[in-house]
Amino acid sequence: MARPDHAASPDSQNSPHRAALYMRVSTGRQAESDLSIPDQRRQLAAFCATRGWEVAAEFVDAGLSGTDDNRPQLQRLLDMATAGDAPFDAVVVHSFSRFARDHFALEYHVRRFRKHGIRLVSITQDLGDDPMSVMVRQVFALFDEYQSKENGKHVLRAMQENARQGFWNGAAAPYGYAIVAAEQRGAKTKKKLAIDPVESEVVRLIFKLIREGDGTSGPMGVKAAATWLNDHGYRTRRGARWGIGPLHKLITSTTYKGEHRFNRKVWKTREEKPVAEQIVVPVDPIIDAKTFDAVQAQLKARNPKSTAPRTVTGPILLTGLATCASCGGGMTLRTGKSGRYRYYACATCAQKGKSACKGRSIPMDKLDTAVTERLADQLLTPERVEALLAGLLERQTARDADHGRRLTMLRGKLTDAEDRLKRLYQAIENGVADPADPTLKERIETIRTERDIAQVAFDRAVAELRPEARITADKIAAFVEVMRNNVTDGPIPFRRAWLRAMIDNVEVDDDEIRIHGRRTVLERLVMGEGAAPAGVPSFVRKWRARKDSNL
Repeated sequence: MARPDHAASPDSQNSPHRAALYMRVSTGRQAESDLSIPDQRRQLAAFCATRGWEVAAEFVDAGLSGTDDNRPQLQRLLDMATAGDAPFDAVVVHSFSRFARDHFALEYHVRRFRKHGIRLVSITQDLGDDPMSVMVRQVFALFDEYQSKENGKHVLRAMQENARQGFWNGAAAPYGYAIVAAEQRGAKTKKKLAIDPVESEVVRLIFKLIREGDGTSGPMGVKAAATWLNDHGYRTRRGARWGIGPLHKLITSTTYKGEHRFNRKVWKTREEKPVAEQIVVPVDPIIDAKTFDAVQAQLKARNPKSTAPRTVTGPILLTGLATCASCGGGMTLRTGKSGRYRYYACATCAQKGKSACKGRSIPMDKLDTAVTERLADQLLTPERVEALLAGLLERQTARDADHGRRLTMLRGKLTDAEDRLKRLYQAIENGVADPADPTLKERIETIRTERDIAQVAFDRAVAELRPEARITADKIAAFVEVMRNNVTDGPIPFRRAWLRAMIDNVEVDDDEIRIHGRRTVLERLVMGEGAAPAGVPSFVRKWRARKDSNL
């Protein structure tokens, strides 16, 4: 005789039941259909009433998937059911799919309930506890799981096509953007991302802090930038303080250079999907591609996995800058005669032998002097710097047009907030609105905050157009004077920091030494008039356009 797979069945004992009702919908669309929470509650209550069961508790998870257990009310139900002395002896659901769409999870929880004398009852799939009913329930669960996965595939396919057409798929807009209606297709409104005038100014500020600093410091790391934003009163869209994680996610998102990536990760595991499965949705860029890519290179260069700590803290002037022209390896300190003589020598040759690199060495004082004197005499002159930055005025003129557009949008946002405040004040003056109404007070405070944030963004955009925000001949002269002193005189740690702020690489060959750097670094330093070391630059060679910088 087959053994039942349950403990004593309450039905078989005809004992009164205390029921817990569990209700769930996955989407807002379901909430508006015959699977809505009120309709489920009505049907479950009627089912219990016909059997004389008392409704002891209700648990509702709205807008949550049944494919996993990450549902607050379900967890609360499970805790109560398995903690001992539960206030119910049956859990009633509309269908088993409302409880779980994973057949392993469903069977696991059914067995947990059974150990505590609790049954899981579906009002649309009324089954007993005999072996045949158990098998039928498992078939239902397998079908529900299959249907859920198929539905997911169809939904994803539709969303991918929507993304290919350049439309937004309904998630919250990234910081700096707003969701706007793009076109109407029947009853469905297609939406796209548009730049938010106020938040986009904060995004530009964040990239500027990482790339250049705040004008009194060099480029900031992510932690320093987050601290600066919090100290100056900047908050996220939800009013929270900026953290390292959210800030790093923002500055590494390609959305800000106009390439939003849809279907980038597996939603359950958060694993990165292959690039071939990702869809690039074009959006209006907030940050130009050149600046965005430069920030990514800067972040990579700051990574200890890419740049060893000794590169910044080493005991010699050209640590991390001097490299061997033959193999590209670093030139490291070598000594002779018990430390009386000091040399830069090829590390590859020293560590792996001449079969890896023929190697070369040069007296440390000779290379240090040659590099600093050539920088002072050939690069750090007003004429040379001005020639290298010849194209900057043209870019400044081009930025004027962009600033004009940004100012227009910000002025519109500011005017809109002020107009809404005026209308509320007029309503109070005319007796239409009660000034003591807490909802009205909250609304006024919200609009005031919007206005103040818009005003700060507007003032910052205006400041970027002021003469002091431009590179001028006076700024170039001030920069040259400060930098000449910084790289030639003073303690080695400070001189090393200034050299690293200005150049990328010193390449040592048999008959010449090549110094490489970037125009963008010079632009940044000139703007700050040599205010501070510029951190760890990325190793990209640009400003040595001609060989007249060679020694």
